[in-house]
Amino acid sequence: MPAVCAILALALVTPVLMPLRPVAAYGQGPWKLVWGDEFNGLNGSPADPTRWTYDTGGAWGGGAELQYYTDRTVNAYLQNGNLVIKAMKEYYLGNAYTSARLYTQGKFTQRYGRFEARIKIPGGQGIWPAFWMVGANISQVGWPACGEIDILEHINYDIPVVETLHMPDASGRDAPIGNSYTLPNNADPTADYHVYAAEWEPDVIRFYVDGALTHTITRSNLAPGQVWSFDHPFYLILNIAVGGTWPGYPDASTVFPVYMYVDYVRVYMRNNAQAFIPAVTNR
Repeated sequence: MPAVCAILALALVTPVLMPLRPVAAYGQGPWKLVWGDEFNGLNGSPADPTRWTYDTGGAWGGGAELQYYTDRTVNAYLQNGNLVIKAMKEYYLGNAYTSARLYTQGKFTQRYGRFEARIKIPGGQGIWPAFWMVGANISQVGWPACGEIDILEHINYDIPVVETLHMPDASGRDAPIGNSYTLPNNADPTADYHVYAAEWEPDVIRFYVDGALTHTITRSNLAPGQVWSFDHPFYLILNIAVGGTWPGYPDASTVFPVYMYVDYVRVYMRNNAQAFIPAVTNR
């Protein structure tokens, strides 16, 4: 998510450090599955606690978001092979809306690989779903020095989806590189499931939607002063934000509740490659 809304929220997270494997030269060849979640638990149950942690609280980020993130199953639950994130209009602990944000920090991190999810996103004025990644060293170096990979963001009733890298410039300020992608025939991305993915290798990050290459960013594309912040482990995040300086705010046209359906999340590595991942992972 953009700097203005991510920096304060992420800086408050204290990571659980996990033992890390050594890193070898990055491998070649086809991708192999190394981690994932198919969300095939009992309907109404929470996400697997060995894979996911919940952010909780309000006043997220510097972008004036309105939601209070909870760990309640009313805001995030399994249903028919999906993780469902539900944002609602309800007064809760001083906030007008509730939602959920799940992340893998302390459970799973990885440097390089293919990160993908099949998701049906919601729309509506002031609605902001995302599938993204943040550098696991955020508590040591802060944001944006830790780096951020936004594989999917979408706001309001817009047709395009957005893919962005966040990194610092020479002064430490956020210096993002982004791209908007419109589905074939100007299709509404909220109408169906789509597969959103990023392939991250030492000097390049490629974005895909439904298998189509939508954007490529290489280390050599950086402008003078921009700092490539993508050489260390990252963790994954799924959420719906409500409101903020980027999407604006809900209005009379916004129909609550809104739902984000995540069919699966899968993470791959190249054959013969090692990465910074926990010594024990749940696969």
